[in-house]
Order: sequence, then structure tokens, then C-alpha cells
Amino acid sequence: MVVPRAAMLRRASGALRGVRGGVRLGGSGRALSGGPDVRCFALSRALLRVHGPEAEAFLQGLLTNDVARLAEAGGASAAPRAQYAHALNVQGRSLYDVILYRIQESLQEPPHMLLECDATVLDSFQKHLKLYKIRRKVNISPCLDLSVWAVIPKEPSKEQPQKLEQHASKAVVITPDPRVGVMGWRLIINKNVNPLDVVPGSQIGNVKDYHRHRYKQGIPEGTKDLPSGIALPLESNLTYMNGVSFTKGCYIGQELTARTHHMGVIRKRLVPVQFSASVPSESIPECAEIVTESGKSAGKYRAGDDKFGIALLRLAHINGPLHLKISGDTPVSLSASIPAWWPKPVNK
Repeated sequence: MVVPRAAMLRRASGALRGVRGGVRLGGSGRALSGGPDVRCFALSRALLRVHGPEAEAFLQGLLTNDVARLAEAGGASAAPRAQYAHALNVQGRSLYDVILYRIQESLQEPPHMLLECDATVLDSFQKHLKLYKIRRKVNISPCLDLSVWAVIPKEPSKEQPQKLEQHASKAVVITPDPRVGVMGWRLIINKNVNPLDVVPGSQIGNVKDYHRHRYKQGIPEGTKDLPSGIALPLESNLTYMNGVSFTKGCYIGQELTARTHHMGVIRKRLVPVQFSASVPSESIPECAEIVTESGKSAGKYRAGDDKFGIALLRLAHINGPLHLKISGDTPVSLSASIPAWWPKPVNK
């Protein structure tokens, strides 16, 4: 849930009595305030606004996560301010990766949802939602006046939290990334607002550094990492990134997802990979095969930049030497790793 901005700041101030190291919103314990080691990255993400008396029930039947948790959060300091989810097809494969934000400008106005998605599929996602709208009292529209930023600090700041509180009113949303702590914060602002006015003292970062950070951490985002109609949500670590509920009611694609989860057998997962030398991304064919030293198939490469990328690999082959097969060229050596943020023990 994203609370009204004034109320958000009042609650943050109350929760921070005696707390040092920055502003905490949403009960995440992650600190944020401006500084030279905080970078703001403009993302190629877009937003749809879903509002109307049946908006929550509508989204509940389309997304993997429990949308009602955002609506039930109320004013609790530990309530989620944002939520990660996937929209699946009827075969249980991922179509769109989504971050939801619940907006309520005032107690007198009904809340509405903002749905963040890959900018290249904004029209497709809107058509997908409208396909299932039928006669529900829901309105769906793009938010072309808003931009999405990632705010990633290298380390928690020691500065006083008032610095961010003074400027947070300029943001539509500022909240911890709901997927995992290493991804910092999500910031939504009007396109005419400078993010440095919201996070003073920070710097504008090169978006390539953002994607490199994602790949190092094994965080998929967008259609290149999660090809529509191909990626499976649990192989894409949706459970690890707080993106699926196994206790909510039915939703499209639930059957395969629930069955896979309860069987407890996931043999392949998206993991970060690193090449032994820089490899131009344009030289790697789509879904290039990754093989073991003996030539046995280990998985598929998804996407990357420079020496870092993300691949869908069999867990049994993660620790061995691996090679990327590129047509007409000598195979490129690469290594895979298990991210430190994964829960332990790792499900094998």
C-alpha cells in the first residue's frame, strides 16, 4: 500500500524516533537518504492506472500475488507499500512482470492501483487487462505523465532522515523495492520533477550500471529476462522475490504454479552468470545454449551486458565449468553463482 504523502511522512517520523541511518518506509528496515553513493536510474518502465470499485477483485484474479494484502494494510507501519507479481497465461507461463503500488491521495477519495511494467509491452499489457475486464467496474489507462526510477544506495546513509522527509512530497511514490533488499528503492515522479530534488545529494546514474547490478544479483526484469509466454514463474524465482501467494484464491495460470510448488521440485532456476571476457550482447543469439565441459546441455542464456548476465540453468550444473555456444565461434567460458539473497538452504 502507498499511503497519502503527508500521512506517510508523519508515520515515518514517528517510526524513526531513536532510529539512525535514514528514512524507513513500509517497515522494510532499509535506509535511504541523499549522498554521493546514492544513484538514481531512469528506467524503461511504464505505468497503468487501474481504478474503480472492482479494481482489487479484478487484479486478484489476474496476478500471482495477493493484491488484497495491499488493500488490507491500512496504516500499519509494517504494511507493504508495493508488491511484486506476474501476470500468467492459462498455461501458467509468465506474460508480464509487474510491480503494484496502491495510491490513496486522501481518505475522502477511493484508492487506485498503479501497475509498473516493461515499457515495450505497455499496450500489450493494457489489452491483456481489458480482455478480462468484461463488465467489471474498472477503468484502465496509461500514465504517460509519470516516470519510474530506481534509487540504489551503495550503503545505508548515516544522515538525518529529515533530509528526505523535506522533499518526499514531490514524489508520487517512494518505497522500498518489494522484490529484494539489494534492489534499493522505487521512485515514481511526474516527468517534470527532477529526481535529485526528491533524493537531494544523489547522482543520476547510467542505466547500464543498474542493469549490471541486476545481473550480478540475478534479478530478472522485463521481457528479455522473462520472455513472454516462455518463462515459468517459479523457475524465475518468483517465490524468492515475494511475488506469489499460495493461499489466495484462483487466478489465471494458478494450477501449474501451485502444483509445481507443492511438488517441491524445481530443477532449473534463473541465476547470475559471468563471462571470462567481455562479450557483446548483440553477438549472442536469443536463447543461446549453455553446455557443460563434456558438452551436455546445462540451460539457456537469457540476457546480459558486458561480462554479466542471467541464465536459466539446471541447478545440478551451477558449480561446474560452463560454456556458451555461439554459432561459428569458439565457445565462451562462463561461471554461474547462487545469489547471497536467496533463502537458505537452496531448493535443489
